[in-house]
Amino acid sequence: MNMIRKSPWVSIFNASSCNGCDIEVLTLVTPKYDIERFGAQWKMSPRHADILIVTGCTNETTKKRLKTVYDQMAHDKVVMAIGTCGNSGNFWRFCYNVKQRTDSVVPIDIYVPGCPPRPETIIDAVVKALALLKEKKNETKKNNKKATKK
Repeated sequence: MNMIRKSPWVSIFNASSCNGCDIEVLTLVTPKYDIERFGAQWKMSPRHADILIVTGCTNETTKKRLKTVYDQMAHDKVVMAIGTCGNSGNFWRFCYNVKQRTDSVVPIDIYVPGCPPRPETIIDAVVKALALLKEKKNETKKNNKKATKK
């Protein structure tokens, strides 16, 4: 018997980007690119999200907010860094207020290169994130079964 499963929810966190990546990510909800065909739902609240998309490099202000958002998410989650700034800091890494990479604030599961990346590249990463999320949930189920047997 098939059980109805919750569609993975995707949310975006702008960690001081130039908004180029944000615009490309937002095209995923248009009819042309529509990520809902892969089973993902777009949600504005990261508190309920399974997949968090981070754009831009973290600075001293957004670092604390990103960590808070990450801690509020469910246990099984996937974090994607979108764009060159989210991956390495790009040329912003030399600014006075950018002292760390995004992956030093929260663990990043998928890196999407580009400045800004094409929507097709982001869709490919979302599909990979869905598969990774499924693996994480299956692993959690296995660990829970082992814990209840003890």
